[in-house]
Amino acid sequence: QVLLVESGGGLVQAGDSLRLSCAASGDTNCISDMAWYRQTPGRERELVASITSGGSTYYQDSVKGRFTGSRDNARTSMSLLMNSLKPEDTATYYCNAVITTSDPFCAAQYGGGGMEFWGRGTLVTVSS
Repeated sequence: QVLLVESGGGLVQAGDSLRLSCAASGDTNCISDMAWYRQTPGRERELVASITSGGSTYYQDSVKGRFTGSRDNARTSMSLLMNSLKPEDTATYYCNAVITTSDPFCAAQYGGGGMEFWGRGTLVTVSS
């Protein structure tokens, strides 16, 4: 399996910055896309940013220009630099990793697709 552990959350004021980190272990060679999601009580978990194995990035409109995601070449870590934080950014942020369907070992271990792993989350609280 793949274990994902987030870190870096905390309490900050509006306008501050935080850098979230996600450390991956286990079958990291089986990871294709990775992403950051966030969730607040009463709302659905939403995609914040995603990074493909090829380095392509996607950002939710509300964080474009403020957040920057990155990952290492070995797929063992991912980070999210969060600038100009707003109170509405307050949420629990989760690291997500999708299992590749192209590697034979990964396909044998995890099946034909759709398998993904989640971290436990790290809380970000932005005060006004």
